Amino acid sequence: MEPVQTALWVVVLLVVLALAFDFMNGFHDAANSIATVVSTGVLKPGQAVLFAAFFNVIAILVFQLSVAATVGKGIVQPGVVDTHVVFGALVGAITWNIITWYYGIPSSSSHALIGGIAGAVIAKSGAGALLPSGILKTVAFIFVSPMLGFLLGSLMMVAVAWIFRRVRPSRVDKWFRRLQLVSAGAYSLGHGGNDAQKTIGIIWMLLLATGYASSEDKAPPNWTIVSCYLAIGLGTMFGGWRIVRTMGQRITKLKPVGGFCAETGGALTLFLATGLGIPVSTTHTITGAIVGVGSTQRASAVRWGVAGNIIWAWVLTIPASAFVAGAAYWASLNLY
Repeated sequence: MEPVQTALWVVVLLVVLALAFDFMNGFHDAANSIATVVSTGVLKPGQAVLFAAFFNVIAILVFQLSVAATVGKGIVQPGVVDTHVVFGALVGAITWNIITWYYGIPSSSSHALIGGIAGAVIAKSGAGALLPSGILKTVAFIFVSPMLGFLLGSLMMVAVAWIFRRVRPSRVDKWFRRLQLVSAGAYSLGHGGNDAQKTIGIIWMLLLATGYASSEDKAPPNWTIVSCYLAIGLGTMFGGWRIVRTMGQRITKLKPVGGFCAETGGALTLFLATGLGIPVSTTHTITGAIVGVGSTQRASAVRWGVAGNIIWAWVLTIPASAFVAGAAYWASLNLY
């Protein structure tokens, strides 16, 4: 049985709010794609954001909509979502993104959104309305993605150091300045492919709940796909320079070879997660890869205090955004 259609103006406003979140996701997470390529001096900041935005958008041609399906149909029991839940979820995620952007903390937009969905759903129907499989695999990758990024980044750094051990450092630096364009493009591709689909998923969830899409549809409408990829690309173009400084300079100092290894390790992790349909944090992934590369030099090369502050932001993201989302859900009941 299909739900009764909600007033179109409510749905339009919520779609606009979702695209605003998507734009902010690109803005907030721009540093994930460009921090290493900027900190190594391979590209200037203005060039880097255009470069990253381009690959964010063309990811539409590369990845299946597995992550969108997880967010749209795999997080919440059918029939629970309504416009108030979507409103609460988006307000919770956007609020946490604004706070962490203001303080230059690279937290996860992905987990802010998942926390927002969970908080709004729990406020309406309790924790039993959540689907354990979707929640558990998302929460598991809070730990898996940075660990995998760390492992792949450090292994690549060790392998490159061994392969090029007899080559002059100046020549290695020259080669990897060019190769880092490839790795940065790959990471931006993975960033766009995974993160744009989260917003596609929540808009799909909204359309299903309000009767503007059918549960029998195997994919969301094309306009949601195109608009979400464009929104995240525009957000990346405007960038988030407060977070770039933390990601690219304050955790560890990188040379082009280190930037290449970190980006490649991070990109491989994102490709894997997107293929499996898991909404993973690009922030967690690249931070783990950067720390992995830095730790192969010596433990003191990593500023563990900065990394520790970032980890605290990760721990707080889901409960903080869930709390705000729950409050926004109750407030929305009196708004419309």
